[in-house]
Amino acid sequence: MYNQVTRLFDFAYYQQINKPINKSFNFKKNDVWHSISTQEYINSANKVSASLLSLGVKPNDKIAVITENNNPNWHILDIGVLQIGAQNIPLYATLSEKDYEYILNHSDAKYCFVSNNEIYKKVKSVASKTQLKNIYSLEEFESDYGWNTFLELGEKENHQPKIEELKQKVKSEDLATIIYTSGTTGTPKGVMLSHKNIITAVFATKASLQNIDKNSIRILSYLPICHIFERASSYYNQYRSAETYFAESLEKIGDNIREVKPHYLAVVPRLLEKIFDKIVDKGSSLKGVKKWLFFWALELGEKFEPYHKNGAWYHFKLRIANKLIFSKWRAALGNHIEYMVSGSAPLQPKLIRIFTAANIPIFEGYGMTEAAPTGSVNDMRNHNFKIGTVGKPLKGVIIKIAEDGEILMKGDNIMMGYYKQPELTKKTIIEGFLHTGDIGIIDDEGFLKITDRKKEIFKTSGGKYIVPAALESEFKQSRFIEQIMVIGEAQKMPAALIQINFEFVKEWAKRHNHKIVDVTTDKKLIKRIQKEVNFYNQKFGKWEQIKKFQITPNEWTIDDGHLTPTMKMRRKIILEKYQKLYQKIYN
Repeated sequence: MYNQVTRLFDFAYYQQINKPINKSFNFKKNDVWHSISTQEYINSANKVSASLLSLGVKPNDKIAVITENNNPNWHILDIGVLQIGAQNIPLYATLSEKDYEYILNHSDAKYCFVSNNEIYKKVKSVASKTQLKNIYSLEEFESDYGWNTFLELGEKENHQPKIEELKQKVKSEDLATIIYTSGTTGTPKGVMLSHKNIITAVFATKASLQNIDKNSIRILSYLPICHIFERASSYYNQYRSAETYFAESLEKIGDNIREVKPHYLAVVPRLLEKIFDKIVDKGSSLKGVKKWLFFWALELGEKFEPYHKNGAWYHFKLRIANKLIFSKWRAALGNHIEYMVSGSAPLQPKLIRIFTAANIPIFEGYGMTEAAPTGSVNDMRNHNFKIGTVGKPLKGVIIKIAEDGEILMKGDNIMMGYYKQPELTKKTIIEGFLHTGDIGIIDDEGFLKITDRKKEIFKTSGGKYIVPAALESEFKQSRFIEQIMVIGEAQKMPAALIQINFEFVKEWAKRHNHKIVDVTTDKKLIKRIQKEVNFYNQKFGKWEQIKKFQITPNEWTIDDGHLTPTMKMRRKIILEKYQKLYQKIYN
C-alpha cells in the first residue's frame, strides 16, 4: 500500500517498507547524539494518534505546534496528527503573544504543543482568549503537560483499529496544514495546503535535483520547520531514507556541519552570506603569499561560468585554486556536500559563482508558501543551470509572465486557498493561476529571472520607478554592509537605511587605530560607507542611485522583529523602528 505516496504520512511508511534505517532522526542531548529508528518513529506517531483520539480530537480539528529548534517530536506529532485526518498548524517561536492569540483564534486550534517553557508561558497567557482546550510540551519531563504525560493518555485502550480506519479515509486532496505567512507586508494569511499540494512539490523537486548515489545519506535540519521550504525538504529526506540530524541552534550550525558531514543542505541567502563573510574574514587575516593566493582564488571564482565556458586555461587555474584554497572551504563544510539548494529570497550571483567554482554547487530555486513551496530550480544536468536565474519551471508547473510583469504559476502544487478569506483567494488565484506578487522575466532559454516584489517597487515623486531588490542585492556585496533597505516612495530621490557589518567594521576600525563611539554619527565611518555607496551606485542609472543614507544603531534581528524567521526584511517594521532616521534623510 505505502509504495505509493499520496498522503504526507505515507512518507514514513514508505521508508519503513522500502529502506528502514536505524538513524532516521538524530538529536543531541548532553553533547551526545541520540538516534530514533524508522520503526520507533512510526510507533511513537501511533501513540500520538491514540492520545489525540483519547482527547476527543476528530478529523479536520486543528492542532497548533510551536518549536524553537527542530526536533524529532515535531515530526512524530506531525504524522500522528495527519494520519487521523486532523491538521497541523505550525507557528514560529519568535511570534508575540498578540500574534499567537490572532493565529490560534483564526485557525480554530483545539490543542497546542510547544517546545519549551518560555513558549508555554506565552501561549498560556493568551489561552483563555482562544478555543484551546489544553497546551502540551514536546519536551520529555514529568508534568501534567509534558510529552510523556501526553503519550500516556492513549494507553488506556487500544486505539489502533480506529487509527487504521481514519488513515484509510484521508484523501490526497484533503487539507493537511495551514501555514501562516511570515507577514512581511501585513497581517499573516493562512495558506491552506493539501497533502497533494506538498507531495506534488516534493516529487517535482526530486525530479529536478541530481540523485546522490550513496548508500547512506546525511542531512542537517536547521531552517524553521514551520516554514514550508524546510518542511517539504523533510518529507523528501524521509522518502530518500536520509539520516536527518537536527542542529542544536543557529549559533552551532558550523560545529554541527563539521560533525554530521551532510551530503546536501537547504539554505537561505542570509546564511550563505554569513558563511561567506566569515571565510573572507579568515582570508583577510592571512599574511604574505597565503593571503595573495586566497584572494587570487576568490577573484577566479567570481569569474566562474558553468559548462567550461571559460576555456581550458581558466579551468587549469581553477584546479590549482581548488587544491590550495577551496579544499579548505569544503573541509569546513564537512567535506561531503555535493550541492546546496537556496530559496526563500534572492541570492547574490557572485556567491553562486564562487561556491560552485569551489565544487560546492548552489542551485537557486523559486517558490512561495502558496506553491508548497516550489516553482522552479536550477539543475546542473542537461545545461539547466544558469547563474542569475532561479532555473526552469519544475515538472508539472506552468509559469508565465503577465502583461505587467507579474509571475503567474499553475499546477497541482498551488494552494487550496487562504483560510477564511475566499475573496482574497479569488484575487490571488485567477483561472487556476497563482498571482505571485513577484516580477520577473523568462529568457530565450526558458530560465526564470526574478526582478522584484510587485508590492516593493515604488515611484519617486518625479515618477521614476525604483526596484529595491536589484539595488539591495548589489550593495550587500560590500563587506561593510550587512543589511540595506532602499526607501523613497513618493519622495524626490531614493535613499537607504543601512545596517553595517558590526564585526567587520570593528576590525576595520582596529586596523586604522580608530575608536567608534556611535556608528550613526561617526564621521570617518560615514565617509567610508559613502565610498562603498558611490562604488555600487555606478551600476545603476542616475535616477535610481542612492543619494543619501543613514546607518542604524543596532543589528537587524529576528527577535527584534526586523527580519522574518527565514531572514527576509520586514520593511514596514524596519521603517517604523527607524522613522526618525527616515525623517532625517528627507527633512
